[in-house]
Amino acid sequence: MKEEGNPSNKKRWPTKAVMTQIYEEHLWGGQEFDFYSGEGSHDKAIITPYIKEVSAFLNSFESPLKVCDVGCGDFNIGKQLLTYTQKYIAIDIVPALIERNKKKFKDDKLSFLCVDICKEDLPVADCIFVRQVLQHLSNAEIQSFLSKLKSYKYVVLTEHVPQGNFVPNRDMVTSMGNRVKKNSGVVISEHPFNLKALTSYELVQVVLKDASSIQTVVYQNF
Repeated sequence: MKEEGNPSNKKRWPTKAVMTQIYEEHLWGGQEFDFYSGEGSHDKAIITPYIKEVSAFLNSFESPLKVCDVGCGDFNIGKQLLTYTQKYIAIDIVPALIERNKKKFKDDKLSFLCVDICKEDLPVADCIFVRQVLQHLSNAEIQSFLSKLKSYKYVVLTEHVPQGNFVPNRDMVTSMGNRVKKNSGVVISEHPFNLKALTSYELVQVVLKDASSIQTVVYQNF
């Protein structure tokens, strides 16, 4: 698996192999941890506003929501949102990561599943969190995944995008990187995805030092 040494060159690699290598070789950093999902899941400047606003969103419902968390990673963020839900189903594609999470995080309303979100069925829930996942995927994979979102009333989608004018949804090979260096980012309401929602609004935006931003949008489907 180390032959190419660069997970951005993966045209013949399945997504599971790409993501497994990223965690095995700590390509998102965090060598001192067994699994590490990158600064986007640990930098307080990024995650504190997100956790605050998503917690408030979850608390705004009279009855707690059943949540599906796609790309749960090392669960550093999910563990801080669990208390506000009726049930929390956390998903990732890396088997060893899911097994580690099962052992490390225990709660009656929490479950972990190893799922390829582009190829396999997703669990039933009221709301789905998709946090900085699509930015690593090819357009074909994104399109396959988006076709499964209609059954969720709420989609809470977070993406790393450039500030100002940019070209949405430039295609790329599935990798550890994203589209920002191409002056692009994933916008699911734009071509070629053209997702239609009943309503949508920006929940929170964190501007980074390089003037790009981490943007979270809530889409309501029905």
